[in-house]
Amino acid sequence: MQIRPYIKSDFDKIRNWITDDRTHALWCANLIRYPLEKDNFEEKLAEMSLKYGDTPYVATDDEGKAVGFFCYSANPDTNEGMLKFVMVSPEFRGRGYGREMVALAVKSAFETTKVDMVHLNVFSNNTVARNCYSSVGFSERSITDKAFRFNDEMWGRCNMAIRKS
Repeated sequence: MQIRPYIKSDFDKIRNWITDDRTHALWCANLIRYPLEKDNFEEKLAEMSLKYGDTPYVATDDEGKAVGFFCYSANPDTNEGMLKFVMVSPEFRGRGYGREMVALAVKSAFETTKVDMVHLNVFSNNTVARNCYSSVGFSERSITDKAFRFNDEMWGRCNMAIRKS
């Protein structure tokens, strides 16, 4: 697997990876409209880049097929990196691709941006994602109860972090 910067033509590959509104909310806390539309997606990526310095990436398998997506930014004031919008193609879920992608993203963050720690937020009820992040070495840093409303549910937000070893 390799990670590379996202290019606009990648949207056509990832646009259908989120197939329902619940999965969409788990992925992006509804910060991006559902269903994904290219203009809205590109606007949100540009906004996140300006506001936080986010850079979008795509993970590809050995044949060059897009298997995952995430954004990353580094905060020089805190010397922390942050992963956001982590998503894996449904075709590759449950097969270790998410774990490999996140591990590569963390390795790249430590080597390229020289941060001391990488963190991310995940909803407490998203046990599959939490287990994936834990398997890479992330540990729970804090939980905010009732941080997000989805329909009649209230979801907690878990901040997880991994320190440079």
